[in-house]
Amino acid sequence: MQKRFMAIWFRHLLTDGLARRRPELKDLPFVLAAPVKNKSIIIASSMVAEREGAFTDMAVADARAAVAELVVIDEVAGQTVKLLRLIGLGCIRYTPMVSIDLPDKLILDISGCAHLWGGEREYLKEIVLKLRAAGFDARAAIADTPGAAWAVARFAYKRPIIATGGQAAAITTLPPAALRLEPDILERLQKLGFRNIGPLLELPASVLRRRFGQGLLLRIDQALGRVEEYRELLVPPVPYTERLPCLEPIRNVPGIEIAIERLLSVLCLRLQEEGMGLRKAFLKCHRIDGRKVQVGISTTKGSHSVSHLMRLFRLQIDKIEPALGIELFVLEAPRVEPMETVQEQLWAESKGLGDTALAELLDRIAGKVGPQAIRRFLPAEHYWPERSVKLATSLSEEPAVAWPKALRPIRLLSIPEPIEVMALVPDHPPKLFTHKGKRHTIAKADGPERIGREWWQDKGEHRDYYRVEDGEGQRYWLFRSGHYDGGDARWYLHGYFA
Repeated sequence: MQKRFMAIWFRHLLTDGLARRRPELKDLPFVLAAPVKNKSIIIASSMVAEREGAFTDMAVADARAAVAELVVIDEVAGQTVKLLRLIGLGCIRYTPMVSIDLPDKLILDISGCAHLWGGEREYLKEIVLKLRAAGFDARAAIADTPGAAWAVARFAYKRPIIATGGQAAAITTLPPAALRLEPDILERLQKLGFRNIGPLLELPASVLRRRFGQGLLLRIDQALGRVEEYRELLVPPVPYTERLPCLEPIRNVPGIEIAIERLLSVLCLRLQEEGMGLRKAFLKCHRIDGRKVQVGISTTKGSHSVSHLMRLFRLQIDKIEPALGIELFVLEAPRVEPMETVQEQLWAESKGLGDTALAELLDRIAGKVGPQAIRRFLPAEHYWPERSVKLATSLSEEPAVAWPKALRPIRLLSIPEPIEVMALVPDHPPKLFTHKGKRHTIAKADGPERIGREWWQDKGEHRDYYRVEDGEGQRYWLFRSGHYDGGDARWYLHGYFA
């Protein structure tokens, strides 16, 4: 069977993925930025931002000069691989062999698959339209080799389907960058006047090897099909699902508890053997009247403890309406994570956030009041107080930076509240302040601590912060916005110390 491959290029992968999660960004010019050598550089630019003049690899300061309303968002490391993997797993419905080609492409081995959709043209159209409907700006091409499909998808704008044996003619007019070459090789080719691949195919292999090394010859051979290209395929996760059919319909709570405990016993045994822990699970109850009732649980940390998971499900049993009876129970665990094997200790020791008992306690609290009521904060790499903390995604997430050494309040207001202040000398700490109609006489004060704005994020005045304590022993974090100038200084309350 003749091998056929499809390459899918996502022109705005990261920004399209972010716009899917935050629809309000869809029509705005926004970019993702990251610090590079003490400069904030654009890592990815949305289609709207590119139309207005903000491009990838530009300095954010230059982009702001070109696009006045540019929205700059910090890049989150690892999102590229995560997005490509999710999209690739979705493409497995079209072919079982899908691989990631960083930074922005997927390669599909579609040999023997296209006829199921009525041919290669309909096959390509189906996939591209699905991706575009999902919000991704995608281009695709089909050829005999991954290299030729990659080149056509990325650099050709007509004829995305290359006939069998036509890869040489298809890439002849494309630039050398279509061969996926290293930057130094591309620079040398440009200096020598090679504007397309055609002349390179006519030169002897010995000449190319001597001038550019074996890498150029390997890429040409891969594109033309002389050398087979090895690719690591995506493997879909094995579903963790257990089923329990009932000889007699279950109508009462004790019967439902027994069914859940049996399912958990089998599932947790498998998770324990594979070193995995459950993070999210759904119990689907199929009733004899044809309806399905579903409840779910989630955990702060991976767990394969039957007793702990059973306690979480008991909090949800009241939501199950058995009606005339349940004839089938299905327990699904769509989200699991690897767990480290913990050695039992002979003496007590502080385990901190790694304590399993703490994670189980948080799960029980979340089951009663909701997971949104429990939050953990980590330091963020920003000087501006409102941006200096971020929500942790899990109990085990480690901080990327250390907490600031300067003393900060336990409770920080998301929006500083204005106060009225009296000071003996304009630039000195206040002697009293009034907040929400209550007057506070200050007994002790420490400061000022000046915090300047992050100019690459927004514009405005600096702040002079003071730590103060009133006559009742309550401590506050106050600041004056900007310099004192003719009595127009504005004061705000920003936080409370314990």
